[in-house]
Amino acid sequence: MARIIVIGGTGYAGGHIAAEAASRGHEVVSVSRKEPTDRIEGVEYVQGNVLDPASLADTFAGADVVVSAISPRGDMTDSGLDAVRALVAALTGTSTRLGVVGGAMGSLSAPGGPRLWDLGVPEEYRHEAKFGIDSLEILQETPEDLDWFYVHPPKEFGAWVPGERTGTYRDGGEVFVEDADGKSYISGADYAVAVVDEIEKGTHRRQRFTVGY
Repeated sequence: MARIIVIGGTGYAGGHIAAEAASRGHEVVSVSRKEPTDRIEGVEYVQGNVLDPASLADTFAGADVVVSAISPRGDMTDSGLDAVRALVAALTGTSTRLGVVGGAMGSLSAPGGPRLWDLGVPEEYRHEAKFGIDSLEILQETPEDLDWFYVHPPKEFGAWVPGERTGTYRDGGEVFVEDADGKSYISGADYAVAVVDEIEKGTHRRQRFTVGY
């Protein structure tokens, strides 16, 4: 059993990850700035601000993995990258892995590239897409003693396409995943399956990977 801290554990991705991890018997702590309206059985809830990691030192103590499921929205619109940097600084040199919920646009469109970002992103999605790309670059520039992983979702991922838990997904390496009909999507629950599988198996050390059906 692992001790898993989910930053943003009351959001869409974070909530699914917390629920999946708890269902497998892991010790799960959800960290958010506000009290959750709905609680998941088996998950401990802590109010805290990731921009002040020192205040979360007791929560992080003994953690096997800290998962960042931060969205650059609301009052985090301009602070998301600062939060990622704060987590990197807090965990570098420790035995705690850092997992990051990524964005689709940084994944490759085909082996060897280009990225989906390079093929064009509508203006209304550019801020969140750039946050995902910049988060990955921050991880890739970290010292070797920080163990991290980064999980790209497919093109369609979010509360507007919730789907169901099937327990299945495909790992596309660095290339975005799409099905035989050209659709690139995954449910929140199955994205969480992929994240918790990585926590349990440790397949991608200091690597990113894509998931989808």
